[in-house]
Amino acid sequence: MDQYSYVANSDAAYIDQLYQSYKQDPASVDTSWQQFFKGFEFSLAYGDPADKSAPANGKPNGTATNGSATAPTDAKQSEKEVSVASLIKAYRSRGHLLSKTNPIGQRKDRNPRLSLTDYALSEADLDTVFEAGKLLGIGAATLRKIMESLETIYAGRIGFEYMYIREIDVKNWLRNKIEKEALTFSPTPDEKKRILEKLNEASIFENFLHTKYLGQKRFSLEGGETTIPALDAIISRAADLGVQEVMIGMAHRGRLNVLTNILGKSYEAIFDGFEGSVPTQVHGDGDVKYHLGYTSLTKTASGKEINVKLAPNPSHLEAVNPVVEGFVRAQADEEYAGDFAKIMPILIHGDAAVAGQGIVYEVTQMAKLPGYQTGGTLHFVINNQIGFTTDFDDARSSIYCSDVAKIIDAPIFHVNGDDPEAVIFCAKLAVEFREMFKRDVFIDMVCYRRYGHNESDEPKFTQPTMYSVIEKHNNPREMYSKLLIERGDVDAALASKMDAEFKKVLQDRLDQVKQKPGLPYKPLRLDQQWAELRYAEPADFRQPPQTGVPAETLEKIGKALTAVPADFKPLKQIDKLLSDRQKMIFETKMVNWSVAEQMAYGSILLENKVVRLSGQDVQRGTFSHRHAVLHDVTNNQQYTPLNHIQEGQMPIQIYNSLLSEYGVLGFEFGYSMAAPHALVIWEAQFGDFANGAQVIIDQFIAAAESKWGIQNGLVMLLPHGYEGQGPEHSNARPERYLQLCAENNMVVANITTPANIFHAMRRQLAWEFRKPLVIMSPKSLLRHPLAVSPLDELVNGSFREVIGDAYADPKKVKRVLLCSGKVYYDLLEKQQADERTDVAIVRMEQLYPLPETQLDAVLNQYKKPELVWVQEEPENMGYWSFILRRMYARNLRYVGRESASSPATGFAKVHTQEQAELVAKAFS
Repeated sequence: MDQYSYVANSDAAYIDQLYQSYKQDPASVDTSWQQFFKGFEFSLAYGDPADKSAPANGKPNGTATNGSATAPTDAKQSEKEVSVASLIKAYRSRGHLLSKTNPIGQRKDRNPRLSLTDYALSEADLDTVFEAGKLLGIGAATLRKIMESLETIYAGRIGFEYMYIREIDVKNWLRNKIEKEALTFSPTPDEKKRILEKLNEASIFENFLHTKYLGQKRFSLEGGETTIPALDAIISRAADLGVQEVMIGMAHRGRLNVLTNILGKSYEAIFDGFEGSVPTQVHGDGDVKYHLGYTSLTKTASGKEINVKLAPNPSHLEAVNPVVEGFVRAQADEEYAGDFAKIMPILIHGDAAVAGQGIVYEVTQMAKLPGYQTGGTLHFVINNQIGFTTDFDDARSSIYCSDVAKIIDAPIFHVNGDDPEAVIFCAKLAVEFREMFKRDVFIDMVCYRRYGHNESDEPKFTQPTMYSVIEKHNNPREMYSKLLIERGDVDAALASKMDAEFKKVLQDRLDQVKQKPGLPYKPLRLDQQWAELRYAEPADFRQPPQTGVPAETLEKIGKALTAVPADFKPLKQIDKLLSDRQKMIFETKMVNWSVAEQMAYGSILLENKVVRLSGQDVQRGTFSHRHAVLHDVTNNQQYTPLNHIQEGQMPIQIYNSLLSEYGVLGFEFGYSMAAPHALVIWEAQFGDFANGAQVIIDQFIAAAESKWGIQNGLVMLLPHGYEGQGPEHSNARPERYLQLCAENNMVVANITTPANIFHAMRRQLAWEFRKPLVIMSPKSLLRHPLAVSPLDELVNGSFREVIGDAYADPKKVKRVLLCSGKVYYDLLEKQQADERTDVAIVRMEQLYPLPETQLDAVLNQYKKPELVWVQEEPENMGYWSFILRRMYARNLRYVGRESASSPATGFAKVHTQEQAELVAKAFS
């Protein structure tokens, strides 16, 4: 073994470990290794059965007549057996580096170390029979046959990556499927016709658009047309295995093709978009055609029905991924009783995006977490080998764009997009793997992009040699059609007939659209429960719905919030917390923020509706105020009081998230998108941490209804307030949300009373429509002695958009201080300390939609007072710009911090001085 290379030595050591395990317990190794070691021991004892020099007496070589054994006679052969076994293992691990997956060029040499010489073998050994062939399931075989099998399985048109998977049963299942089926896989005649039919639809549809709408952007799929038969096979196989619903998330490239040829969206609707027609009775501003979503009930080739959905999404690459996962989780929870086998997410990526976008990593890390798992996602990478204009050498450091899969031990199948049958094999295998193990799997289909980033782009500016090859390269449909005809699988006349018939269908549909443009607008409803709701009207925001709860219900919730099981041992601080809650609820009947918030959740749970709250440390709360989940000090067992209000109630879903904002907020948006009757909340650890999720806020939360007609009731709790904690922990940037506000698209609030948070949460589900709710959530007010509400306000009240002054004398008031949030309590302290009954403080609890009717009702009790807007945020931040614009005619004066580039000072003393000065100025 001295001549073995480093690689061979390392693999031989691995095999020796397996052999030692086999000797101790044969069942501890896979059956193929058991067979190999049996044959290996036989050959050690009896020699090669094909060897004419083997003993005829049936006794082991080297066995003396007196029964004493000597060493085996052919140690060199046994060493070569280990070498061949090492070579097989190496092909399983690194054969993908040799696989012929690039349809338009040679692969880069990645130094796979898979030659015979790397394993102390040579061509002289090719016709020697080795027991190691049993490892491949072909029995004892010559090295030549073993190498041919390895090349076919692991270095053909598919490159398999799976040997890094740590669970032995998962790895063995994959290996058995790959090695037993890759050699023999051949679609049935009907399957071949189906592949050709879907390739035909994909290619002719793209070509038709290219000729009819020359230069118009469509982000064509040409070069990657095999995506369509692949998706068709994925959905069909999923339906055969019992999947009832599929949710797809993808970028814009190829979307029109997927909409029509997978989801069945009418060609008329697509052509209508190209004609520039505006749908009749449209809601909102709409979006470009390659961002739109769709839903359909699809019948597969085998006759099964499956619900197929495509999520709408913006051009922000991969941003739709967490939205799809959240949607699927909600559907699994509500529609399929938590059975992930019934619904499957499919994420279609571009190669540059899946490698370059950090959201991919965040979502991948969610895959196995209790609060976010969806039973495995099927990832399909349309690998164009190029970004916008960027070669892959400049787009990533990893060998493959799909290497992120390895962080969760997800297998990856790299496959040549010009080989539709190989792609279909991967598609079916991926679905079977996902359904078997409920975990992620990646297909990396290597193809190309026939045109530039869009159809008016010139790709030769940056990739002249690549596009010289692409120009002469036949598309997958032409290549597959020719192959089938040569094989005799399909008649040439049939293939030609398919082409002609489909072109005629497209032309007929286009003619219809030209004669009658402007199809009726149909709002996208990804879940039928949305049909029970309507769109909001301006009048809806002038009067809040009734959201009070009977006292008996609050008492029932209160008992749950103040009790733990007899054998549960909480911390002493929790004992005090429970005692304090007891006094608030049952003695003083004045509740703080935490109790009111959880009473809102409990009341909704008792109405048999979902309450889901996630974010960093939400179970306890960043500021140790919520304590919705308690821990036993002796064994760390958890107890959630809200789950023990009454028998048969809906349990609360409350999850401490991974340290992610972008991914988690997107997930919760997706969950709310599927569950209109659920209260779904994301809480930031600090409000300004939402900066990391700005894409979800801008592109989904603020604009989804206008762009796609999709409503959403997601709540964002963003801790906000100036308490001297510095620039990163003071300001949730309310100005950014207010800048996004228009057309009553969302609600922005800064709430100062526990009763108002109670009613704000309940109002989300009481409305006959849904709006995102963004709350500048308190920090110091969570424990402020004045920030309490009487229980009666939870019973009889509703949300108060504006809260007037109960201290000032309306007849004496000459100045009204308008404010929002925590600064109210600073102003209140000054007002009462100085006994300023001539100055009223009016709180704007809701900033958008601006409650002008409610504000007028409060201000009308004063006679032409001076109006002053007071805020603790710098002048260029907070609410001032928004308020000034909306209330310009009221002649407001500003009091607050001066404009600044940083949200707050980092010095506590400076903060205290600034706060005192602005409060004093408000009254001076």
